[in-house]
Amino acid sequence: MRTMKNLLNFAAVSALVLTTAMGVSGVARAADDGAKVGWVNVDRILRDSSPAKAALNKIEQDFNKKTKDLQDQAAKLKAMNDKFEKDALTMSESERNRKQRELSESDKDFQRRQREFREDLSQRQFEERQVILDRAEKVIRQIAEAEKYDIILQEPPVFVSSRVDITEKVIKVLNGGK
Repeated sequence: MRTMKNLLNFAAVSALVLTTAMGVSGVARAADDGAKVGWVNVDRILRDSSPAKAALNKIEQDFNKKTKDLQDQAAKLKAMNDKFEKDALTMSESERNRKQRELSESDKDFQRRQREFREDLSQRQFEERQVILDRAEKVIRQIAEAEKYDIILQEPPVFVSSRVDITEKVIKVLNGGK
């Protein structure tokens, strides 16, 4: 069983290495044939372009109230817990149990609201990122066609010469420049 798993892992890694090598050799052959190769740093576009910055600001503005509400709820929960711990010794057992249930319910509600907030924020960030990436892809295609690139790469390679890095051009177009 373990040998079969190791064999499958080896096969998967071998296939990945072969595919990568074929891709790299294809790019190398294209460059040798005088093909025009470009590269784009997608992370930089998502960090430095005006649309990315505007999306980040919009998300922050949209989620500020929810963030403040959660912070307020956390402070109230902490105050309730501190008061409970302070007064627990003087409470009757039934009152202590009732307060513990209230605290527990309040904590569950807080945890649920935190989880919903994180999910909403994550979903919104994903949606905004997709809009920027779709727009960036159109710009990359326009630049590639206008400047007659044969191939544009976007995964981070080990090394990229500034000669083939067109990220700045893409950011400039996304920012409204030509």
